[in-house]
Amino acid sequence: LKHKSKWNEQQTVRAKILFEKFPDLEKAYALYLDLVDIFNKKSIPGEARLNLARWYNDVEKFDNREFNKVLETFENHNTTIINYFEQRLTNASAESFNAKIKAFRTQFRGVGDIKFFMYRLSKLYS
Repeated sequence: LKHKSKWNEQQTVRAKILFEKFPDLEKAYALYLDLVDIFNKKSIPGEARLNLARWYNDVEKFDNREFNKVLETFENHNTTIINYFEQRLTNASAESFNAKIKAFRTQFRGVGDIKFFMYRLSKLYS
């Protein structure tokens, strides 16, 4: 899933052979690159919404089951996705902290005393 701009010469040759034998794979890769470019481009929410709508149309034309699942996910979380373009914020830090809490909880094989668990957690991560 490396961007084609970062391919070396050998990877370019291999991709050309692969895409000749599997044209649907080339189209899927192009759709992937289009989506990456939409998120990497510094655009305002209205412009991003328009670009995503065009991408949705391209995915619908491609009519691939796996891409249609991605499309459903994007449609279900459209508001949250557009919010990303307003301030370029993600929930990565919250997800990371949640993973730390789960690992901490697993380390002690569950939680018996919730108050004590919260106390230990606050001391550990404050």
